Amino acid sequence: MPDHTDELDALLGLIGRRLRATRVAQGLNLEQLACLTGISAPALSLIETAKRDARVTTLARIARALRVPLADLLEDRTSRPGEAGGSNGQGYDLGDYR
Repeated sequence: MPDHTDELDALLGLIGRRLRATRVAQGLNLEQLACLTGISAPALSLIETAKRDARVTTLARIARALRVPLADLLEDRTSRPGEAGGSNGQGYDLGDYR
């Protein structure tokens, strides 16, 4: 049976980098995303740095909070013309968390 550890590590790294890039592009810090997802900031940091393997349900919660399709975190969609991703233009309500 082939060892796919390197392949899986690379995938985790890509997902983490996409997650961080999306979060930063939307002007959110880890604490704010933690408030929106109910996932602790340290746990989010571990996912972004590929030190924690996130479950699909966790990634779905993060994608929902970032208002992007889950697929945007899982696959490279930047090279597909005509597909829109990202925010739908609505703001964030973090008032309860300040």
